[in-house]
Parts: sequence; C-alpha cells; structure tokens
Amino acid sequence: MKTLLTVATIALLAGGPAAFAQSSDTDSTKVTPMAADSKVDTPTFVKTVPSANEFEIQSSKLAEEKSKSADVKKFAKQMITDHTKAGEDFKAALSQGQTTASIKPAGSMLQPKEQQMLDELKTASGKDFDRKYIQMQTDAHKEAVALFSTYGKSGDDPAMKEFAKKTLPVLKMHEKHVKELAGAHQG
Repeated sequence: MKTLLTVATIALLAGGPAAFAQSSDTDSTKVTPMAADSKVDTPTFVKTVPSANEFEIQSSKLAEEKSKSADVKKFAKQMITDHTKAGEDFKAALSQGQTTASIKPAGSMLQPKEQQMLDELKTASGKDFDRKYIQMQTDAHKEAVALFSTYGKSGDDPAMKEFAKKTLPVLKMHEKHVKELAGAHQG
C-alpha cells in the first residue's frame, strides 16, 4: 500500500534528496516529485505537521498493542517518544514564529487520508498488521524527510525553519530504522 500524505506532511517529515508535493490542480491523492528548488509555504507546513505527527503517535500506539514482533514494538515505542517531543517542539516554535500568528494549525485532528490509514491499521492483525504498519511508516518518513528538508531550506518563518532543521536528523534516523525493519520483515 502506498501511503500518501499532504504536502505539509512531506515538508515536515522530509529531508531526503527528492522532495514531494501534492499537485493542487490534479487529483489530491497523487504525489508528484518537486523540483530541487521547490518551496513549501509556512501555512502548509504549519497545518500539516500536527496531523502527520499525531498519525505517527496513534499508529505506533496501535503497533505497541497489536504487533507480536519485539522489534516492531521497540520501533513503535521510539516513534511515540520522538514524535511526542516533536509535537512539543512544534508548539514552542509556533509560539515563537514571526509569520505564524495568524495561521491555525490542524491541532491533533487527523487529516482524512491519515484517518483512513489508521482505520486500516485498526482492522489488520498479525503479520498483515506488521507489514502495513512498516509500509505506512516507510512512506510517511520518506515524505516527512522531504517536507522538513524542503522547509528547512526554503521556509520563511525563522522559528519554524529552525524546528524543521532540528527535527530532520531524527526523521532521517526513523527512516533508516524503518527500512531496516522492513528488511527484517520481508516475506
């Protein structure tokens, strides 16, 4: 299953060599590569991050409960810890932001696509759950690394830009760990 998140999620979680963004003039479920000089605007970043972060936490809480795999549970525990901290850091950056005063973040509500993915995880079990969780985490972190990388380079709010730069190495570490987890759970 290919997990697709909004541009803000990509910017928040991004940082890889290729950034992605949703095209506003096409089907909103398609993700297309962005040019190297692409930019993610602050309102998009601020509205995407809380929902993406909440998805990470909620899906990982499910993994702690439903997975039978010790390494999946260990990864999920780390996701909860790190994304809870990222949520706190985001709120602090938002309160310090110069251009974010009039922007309302999404709060802890999940975007429809993330809610759909979480609902899909809730109905999965056993190895199917682990497979879906690992795939969703792989896709989400690839998109997040691209989002955060892009905003860290091109963002116009200094506090949010610093948040993106500070969070990016953690997201890259998550991306690396989930790839290792995927390799261990093939087949």
